[in-house]
Amino acid sequence: MEINDLKPEADKRNKGGRPPKRIRRSNDMRVRLTDIERILIEGKAKEAGMRPSEWFRQAAKRATVVSRLTPDDLSILRMLAGMANNLNQITKLAHQESLLTVQKRCREILAEIDTTLKYLNSDDRKSNDR
Repeated sequence: MEINDLKPEADKRNKGGRPPKRIRRSNDMRVRLTDIERILIEGKAKEAGMRPSEWFRQAAKRATVVSRLTPDDLSILRMLAGMANNLNQITKLAHQESLLTVQKRCREILAEIDTTLKYLNSDDRKSNDR
């Protein structure tokens, strides 16, 4: 047997030390937190039986970002402002003339405003940062 035949077996031997990690985290990101935010994150991590950094990673992976106002929402808000303006004009007219038809129109506009507000609130926006 030659020396070259023994060489691969020598490479297979355990060299000792810590085994290499499957996932190597080489990037670092710093986040500024208030004392209360830090306490909340550490408390939630402790409840989950995790380190705060691992909890933070898991929370970031599962988080969904919802924009505050989409262009559709902005157009609806402009429409709502117009409805409010119409309601103010009709209310002023009702005070001047006290017509029953004005009362009916006010109720119609209030129903439209209510429907619009329900649409805006129906979105799944559950953020405490507002």
